[in-house]
Amino acid sequence: MQEADLTIVGGGLVGASIAWGLARSGAKPLVLDGSDLDLRASRANFALVWVQGKGLHAPHYALWSERSAREWPIMAEALLEDSGVDVGLVQRGGFTFALSNEELEAMRTDMECIAMETAGRAQSFEVLNRAETRARVPHLGRDVVGSVYSAADGHVNALRLFHALHIAMDRKGVTYRPNYKVDAIEPVDDGFILKGEGFSILSRKIVLAAGLDNERLAPMVGLACPLKRSKGQILVTEKCKPFLPCLSPTIRQTDEGGIMIGDSEETDTASIATSSDISAVLASRAIRIFPALADLNVVRSWSGFRVKTADGVPIYDQSVGGAFLVACHSGVTLAANHSLVVAPQIAASRLADDLSPFSARRFHAQAAA
Repeated sequence: MQEADLTIVGGGLVGASIAWGLARSGAKPLVLDGSDLDLRASRANFALVWVQGKGLHAPHYALWSERSAREWPIMAEALLEDSGVDVGLVQRGGFTFALSNEELEAMRTDMECIAMETAGRAQSFEVLNRAETRARVPHLGRDVVGSVYSAADGHVNALRLFHALHIAMDRKGVTYRPNYKVDAIEPVDDGFILKGEGFSILSRKIVLAAGLDNERLAPMVGLACPLKRSKGQILVTEKCKPFLPCLSPTIRQTDEGGIMIGDSEETDTASIATSSDISAVLASRAIRIFPALADLNVVRSWSGFRVKTADGVPIYDQSVGGAFLVACHSGVTLAANHSLVVAPQIAASRLADDLSPFSARRFHAQAAA
């Protein structure tokens, strides 16, 4: 049997962020990852560092997202130092566009509610009418009636982020093993035995960062990770010279020139295949916002399942025996928190009290109520 002091199950954006953060804290974790054909949420992300609109009726989540956005420049600089890779962080604010007055008012209501629930501590925002929006964002479609703007929002190059994390992990002494799917975890007196095809590992501490597989693995260590099905689809256009004047949660131009379009959610399917009907709806809405997009060709489309908890709020938990659980669908936005805040706490063997509202025990309390 192999032995390890600390093992992370999952090498996606969440697992890699935590592994790098642990290595920066002096640990030398082992990372067990799945195969390329697994349902990886990391390959289908939109690469946003996004605060706007997050945390409705969950003020701790709103403030947690805002904190991570503030920490992102520190993380990007540290990653550049450790990996030599510039992840292309840009934080110049973002717009959420409304195509009807009803949409705009619903957005206003949500943002005002978040501000009230956080006692004004959440990131500030502006609700702009059509004329105000067009003054800041030229060449909008005539169907855009207004927008919400927040200065905290930004984005990165997702592929370079993933690459940078794995380079930094390796240089800091993290051991990474792909194609090591964990089939079972057995708690024992001195830690946990992780078993899979052809391997058995005794680890003193473990971190479950396995995305969708957390729901299966968590009960094996006395934890819970209730997820809901949430499939999203993304379109990518051919590369072109920079012309999008802003960032939005559904349309963004990457630093390499391609336009990414995505704002779908399917909850009634287990198929990973893309849908031409959804592609048509995504493209149509994007063109209504920016008509110039009609001149570009779509070169690829993909879909993926988000790691979305039952209430949409992240889960951070730990067991009595030394198992930690991290699950969220905002792996890019929260990467700074995971590497700079959560990882040092795991290294110290205790999550801070301010993470207690994120425990999955909240679902038991809701059921009892």
